[in-house]
Amino acid sequence: MKNYLGIDVGSLTCKFVLINEKNEITFSSYFRTEGNPIQSVQKGLRELKSQISKNTEIMGVGTTGSARYLSGVITGADLIKNEITAHAKGTTFFIPDVRTIIEIGGQDSKIIILENGVAVDFAMNLLCAAGTGSFLDAQAFRMDIPIERFGELALKSENPTTISSRCTIFAESDMIHKQQVGHKTEDIVAGLCEGLARNFLSNVAKGKDIKPPIVFLGGVSENVGMRKAFKGALNQKIIVPQYNTVMGAFGVALLVKKLGLPKSKFFGFEISDKDIRCTSFICKGCPNQCEVIEARIDGKVIARWGDRCGKWSNLNP
Repeated sequence: MKNYLGIDVGSLTCKFVLINEKNEITFSSYFRTEGNPIQSVQKGLRELKSQISKNTEIMGVGTTGSARYLSGVITGADLIKNEITAHAKGTTFFIPDVRTIIEIGGQDSKIIILENGVAVDFAMNLLCAAGTGSFLDAQAFRMDIPIERFGELALKSENPTTISSRCTIFAESDMIHKQQVGHKTEDIVAGLCEGLARNFLSNVAKGKDIKPPIVFLGGVSENVGMRKAFKGALNQKIIVPQYNTVMGAFGVALLVKKLGLPKSKFFGFEISDKDIRCTSFICKGCPNQCEVIEARIDGKVIARWGDRCGKWSNLNP
C-alpha cells in the first residue's frame, strides 16, 4: 500500500495528511503545537503509526508551513515547499476553478490569487496579527467564551457594534470600551469578526483582484462568524471546502507524490522516539554574522542551515 505524507507545521498548529495512490486521504490530523514543533511532529508520527496498517509504505514525505525546514530535516522529507504553493495545489484539487484563496492561521494570514489553477499573485501579513487565530483565541479567553462558540455567538447578533480594525491593540481597546458602555456580547463578537475581515481586506488583500470562486482556509475558517463577515464584506459566496484546516498538508502530499520517487528518504516512524534537539550559533566568518541552526538526533548532527554562503549547510551529511 503506497502512501504519501504531507506535514504542515505552523505557528500554533500541526497538520498531517496521508494520501494513497488514488489521491484519497486515508489519514488526517490537526492539533496544537503547544510551543514545541519538534514534539508535535513526533506526536503526529506516533498517532499516524497507530492508525495505519503494517503493510503501509511511505513513498514520499513533504513538509510545508512556517516550520517546514525544521520538520523536513527531522523527518527526512523528500520535499520542502512554501505554504503558497502547497495551499494552491491542495485547493485546486477540490475546486479546480478557484480564483481567490483566503487562508488565516494561528499567527499569519495570506491571500492567493490564481489563474487557470496557477498561483499568479499573493500577499501575507507582515506586521500585524489582528484577525489571526492567536488574536481570536486571546479575545475569546478575555471574554470567557470558548473559542468553539465564538462564531456561533456572532451569528446571534442583530446589531453588530463597530470595532476598530486597524491593529490588535486598537481592536482590543475598542472591545473593552464597547463592553463598558453596555453593548451585548454577541454584538461585540460579531463586530469583531466584521472588523477583522475589513482589516484583512484593507491590509493583506490591498490592491488584489479578488474574484470568485473564493475559498476560505485555515483554522479561522472554522469560525462561522468570520465566514459571514467575509461574505458580507465581499458580497460574494465564501466556499469552505472539506479538509479546510489541513489543505496545506494535503497539497504538499500531492506535490511529493508527483515527484514519482522510487524510494523515500523518510527516517521512519522510529524518529518519534528519538532525542531531537536544535541549537544555534553565530558564524564569525564574515560581516554577515549569520545565525546557523544545527539539528541533532540522538546527539548526531543531521543538518545545519541559516548561513547565506553555504559554509555550514554544505557540510550536511
